[in-house]
This record gives sequence, structure tokens and C-alpha cells, in this order.
Amino acid sequence: MNYYAVFDVGGSAIKYALMDETGLFIEKSSIPTPKEGLEAFVDTIHCIVKGYEQKADIKGIALSVPGAVDVEKGHIEGASAIPYLHGPNIKRLIQDVTYLPVELENDANCAGLAEGWLGAAKMVKDYICIVVGTGIGGALVIDKKIRRGKNLHGGEFGFMIMEDYLEQPIGEAWSALGATGALIKRVAKRKGMEPVSLDGKKVFQIADDGDEEVQDEINKFIKRLAVGIFNLQYAIDPEKILIGGAISERADLIDKINETLGQMKNKTHTLDVKVEKCQFGNDSNLIGVLYHFLQRRNESKIRN
Repeated sequence: MNYYAVFDVGGSAIKYALMDETGLFIEKSSIPTPKEGLEAFVDTIHCIVKGYEQKADIKGIALSVPGAVDVEKGHIEGASAIPYLHGPNIKRLIQDVTYLPVELENDANCAGLAEGWLGAAKMVKDYICIVVGTGIGGALVIDKKIRRGKNLHGGEFGFMIMEDYLEQPIGEAWSALGATGALIKRVAKRKGMEPVSLDGKKVFQIADDGDEEVQDEINKFIKRLAVGIFNLQYAIDPEKILIGGAISERADLIDKINETLGQMKNKTHTLDVKVEKCQFGNDSNLIGVLYHFLQRRNESKIRN
């Protein structure tokens, strides 16, 4: 059995695991993301890998990271909550200290890959995974492979323009309307509260307690989510559309989105558009980036 050191790098914490080639977790933990800079980050990864090497024969290192990842060169473009990751060749830096092969992939892409390998999209080739959080990200998977696009922006669904585009140069993006972060801001404004005092769970609890204003905002939020999903179905026509992120843990959310999608069907728009919940939660990025590593190794063997 082959073993791998796998990392999910987030703005506040790095989740990490020792995993085998089947996606089984041998052990996992987390550590705060270093704030000091790139050197501290590389040292943290190196230290964890060395610890795993005392327990197993590690064949490689896989990292799920934020930003636009150039998987060939090892650079991370764009911006995120971890500024020092953007620009340097992270792949080479870690390989130079660990002497192990390293692969990087965008975190939303990893969530999508996990579903295609072992999750809700295991039986299909073409699918979309939408991750709803502070913003909206996602993965576009065609024939079981990530479609990255010319500018590495494939799957950046949150940038789609949705409303208010006639009276200004550019309208409101999907992330600004249909993300959990957007819902929180709109509820806070309507209720005269500070956004920092709310999260998605609190917003839904207020609605469940009977607040009609918050219920109205949630209904608008669901409609905006449904419109984006509807458009993606017609633009790409995948076999499945999956939705993930903490908000998807709401037992009734998928049903409400599908109910809204059903109401949008008419004589012109005849497709049955539906979404399903992603199977994996907090472990999705770890599972997906391991699959990415294994894919990249197989492609390398074929080329050679």
C-alpha cells in the first residue's frame, strides 16, 4: 500500500492527514496556518511530513490551496487570505526540502474531484460542483477532469453577473447575491445588526423562529442560487450539479432549491434542472487533492 501526506490549506487552519491510495484516512489533524510568512509555512509542511515519514513510506505530498493554481508550474495566482502563497513556486519549495513529489490544486476543484472519485458524482463523467460559502466557487469537471480554462478561471461561477447590469458598467456578481456571506450582509442590514454577529446557522435559526423579514431574505437567497444553477445547466448541460459548503448541511435547503428550479420550468425552458448535496464535508478537499495527485502521477507515467 502507498501512503501520502495530504494538506488542506485554509486562511485560519491547515488540515492534514496521512492517507493511503484508496482515500482511506490513517490519521488526521489540524494546525493554525502560519502568519509569519512563506518560510514558516514551508517549515510547517516539512515538519508534518517528517513526522509521517516515521510511520509510513510516504510516496508524495498533495496540497489543496486557495487561488488560481497553475498545476504544471506550481505557482498560485490570484489572491486569498494567505497572501504569501501567491507568486512563489510553492511546489518547488516544498519538493526541495522534502525530496518528495508534490502536487497542488485549487480547493474548490479538490471538492469537486472528491465527489467524482468516491462521492455523489462517482457514476458520472461530466458534472459541476458549486461550493457556497463567503463567496461562491466551484469546479467544472468534464470527462472526470477539471476544466481549468485559458486563465485558470474555469469553475469560478461566483463571478457570473446576475442582476443590476443595465444601470451601471457591471452588475452584481453571483457571489455578491447568492453566497452565504451575501445573505448574512442583507439580513444584518435589514435587521440593523452587525454582520460579524451573524453566521449562516444563526440566520436560518432566526427564520425558523418565525422572523418574516429574514424568511423573505432567505427566499430571495434561494431564488438567486436557483437562477445561477439554472443558467449553468443550460450553458454546460452536465449530468449532475452538486452543491456543497456549510450551508448545504441544512436538511431542507436542497429541497427548496429544487422546488424553485421546478417552478422555473416552462414551455421554453424544458429541462428538469436539479441539484444534489455533495457527499463529503470537511474532508472533501483532502480526498480530492489526493485524487489529483494520483491523476497527475498516472499522467506522468503515460507521458514517459
